[in-house]
Amino acid sequence: MARQTPLFKLHQELQARLVDFGGWDMPVQYSSQIGEHHAVRRAAGVFDVSHMCVVDLRGERARAFLQRLLANDVARLTAPGRALYSCMLNEAGGVLDDLIVYFLDERFLRLVVNAGTRDKDLAWIRRHAAEFGVEVTERTDLAMLAVQGPEARAKAARLLPAAQAEAALALPVFTGRELGSWFVARTGYTGEAGFEIMLPAAEAVPAWRSLNALGVASCGLGARDTLRLEAGMNLYGNDMDESTHPYESNLGWTVALEPAQRDFIGRAALERIQREGAARRLVGLVLEDRGVLRSHQRVSTAQGGAGEITSGTFSPTLERSIALARVPADSRGSVQVEIRGRQLPARIVRPPFVRHGKSLIS
Repeated sequence: MARQTPLFKLHQELQARLVDFGGWDMPVQYSSQIGEHHAVRRAAGVFDVSHMCVVDLRGERARAFLQRLLANDVARLTAPGRALYSCMLNEAGGVLDDLIVYFLDERFLRLVVNAGTRDKDLAWIRRHAAEFGVEVTERTDLAMLAVQGPEARAKAARLLPAAQAEAALALPVFTGRELGSWFVARTGYTGEAGFEIMLPAAEAVPAWRSLNALGVASCGLGARDTLRLEAGMNLYGNDMDESTHPYESNLGWTVALEPAQRDFIGRAALERIQREGAARRLVGLVLEDRGVLRSHQRVSTAQGGAGEITSGTFSPTLERSIALARVPADSRGSVQVEIRGRQLPARIVRPPFVRHGKSLIS
């Protein structure tokens, strides 16, 4: 039986089309997926992301534990509330998951991991946390809303008392803060400004209704996917997984090999890959012809190699098809994508495709 978030009945009331997503009943759209996409690019939208797993870590050695667990370096987190994006790897360097870690104090850090990897992640985290005496708490009492778009922060702040609203609006990018019973963070998955808000489950529906009353559109997973792909953001299970490593997933920037003495899980494998060079890389594609790019379509390169699309869609902002594709490392310039037996031309570009509603593709 699929799991349900605290907003499930509200999604039904709003006549959302619900689908099974990673074992959860989630809204894929409410009215128009393209309309919801444009609402986020042009104004503001709210997403239910309560299926994401919030994990609190407490203990004297909580930071040391994450230094071992994550490929990125949590020593970079010094100010309370600062966030860091990282991969969690296996010993072979494969990506178990990508996640965000928030530093709250030396004994308290918070992770947000993906819904589809929730049980696997929790087992892996608890297994390794035991060596450091770190307490691991899955925060099933919380819901999570993502309010995104150029008007999102101003409208979401209106749900808070004046002093808390001022504090929320003053947050730097990639920082979170506890404001009353809410944890408000300037993070997101759309390429737009906004907040991700963790709040008591009982407060989620009233908050959503209040946002709707302020003109914030209800948005589903369909728009979330087109938005994140335009922003060049990876989706776990599509663009990376345990069979791929960060250097072939456009995530080398999340790997911190300095200081050299930090022995994180997967380090030896990544050092070997770095010495030898990655055989593949993740690139952006823009289709030059009519058609829709989809996952698993074959890509043929001008250099004679072959690759595969990992994520593809029609971009509502650009009004053309875009994709992420894993191709041989020497791939450059134009490629051919096989779509329904036809070879259609596309060109390699550097993601993101869109930032703050503006095209980055010439």
